[in-house]
Amino acid sequence: MTANFDSARFRQVLGHLPTGVVIVTGLDAQAQPIGVTIGSFVSVSLDPPYVGFFIGKSRSWPDISRGTLFCANVLSDAQTELCWRFAKDPVDGAANRFDGLDWQKSSNGMPILSGILASIDCTVESVTPAGDHRFVLAHVTSLHTTEVTHDAMIFYKGKVGGVAIHGI
Repeated sequence: MTANFDSARFRQVLGHLPTGVVIVTGLDAQAQPIGVTIGSFVSVSLDPPYVGFFIGKSRSWPDISRGTLFCANVLSDAQTELCWRFAKDPVDGAANRFDGLDWQKSSNGMPILSGILASIDCTVESVTPAGDHRFVLAHVTSLHTTEVTHDAMIFYKGKVGGVAIHGI
């Protein structure tokens, strides 16, 4: 990092840019569900259909990426507890994040969490170093929306909440 760079100020200023929140889910080597909260998920390309996200230090991502398949679960603003459950690395192993949760398998066999707004099945195309993170580029293989009527969850100024667009 640059000697005179103020990383706290960087985080504070960039916190003014709201981001969507997803939980990326997959299966570990023992076929147990695993997941991690992501606040940088983005559409990359329509042709081919690519999405991407940035992942920092995570105990869950190496297990997910070994299988190359994942499902992005788009969270609603009613899922704050779920967001934080998957945001912090668990002490006793990542599979316990799913304890007591309802979920089903997506078309590519990855976990879809109950109550989400949408799910996006993906195959990892590449993982590129990007500073203290890695950029994951993925090919979209399947899309699904649900009947959930809550607003989408956003991360803004260090907190999660809902997004409401007026005039639509």
